[in-house]
Amino acid sequence: MRLVDRRNMHPPFGGKVMVFGGDLRRILPVVPKGTRQDIVFGTVNSSYLWDLCKVVTLTHNMRLQPGSSKSSADELREFSEWILSVGDGKAGGPNDGEAVIEVAKDILIDPGLDPILAIVDSTYPNLHEHIWEAKYFQERAVLAPTNEIVEIVNDHVLSTIHGEEKVYLSSDGISKEEGNFGLHEMYSTEFS
Repeated sequence: MRLVDRRNMHPPFGGKVMVFGGDLRRILPVVPKGTRQDIVFGTVNSSYLWDLCKVVTLTHNMRLQPGSSKSSADELREFSEWILSVGDGKAGGPNDGEAVIEVAKDILIDPGLDPILAIVDSTYPNLHEHIWEAKYFQERAVLAPTNEIVEIVNDHVLSTIHGEEKVYLSSDGISKEEGNFGLHEMYSTEFS
């Protein structure tokens, strides 16, 4: 871009307009073994580039379109406002990053004796009847705070599915020591 116009030598991205999308309240960066402070400093709005950004926000909730019943629209509007208040840090009163937030009982899952079973049953009702339907899985997800919890949920779901188990292995490197006999020479350094 600097060859086209010398004024583009100093602006970020050569003066090109960049569009960043997402919900800055929910999508935090992954900072391995990072503290809360490391994660906050890793966010895009902590970058030196942030002062050069123009923030455009969406103001119309597309899920609240005409055509749905009045009661479901009111319920969705109420839930949307509650989620925004949580994201804005307004739910639970004034806080310094930690607060107790009351969650409506109708959106809580009773953990019973096995909380993982309760979450899976609530998220994937009648799983075995829909096991081959891609759309069924595209419309549902279990969000978890750590990879360890994800693995526990995955192991539970897999244990309920009948059939022969298959394990597919992957590698993020090619070992020269494990008898690959020239295999490492077939691939460029970007693959090893």
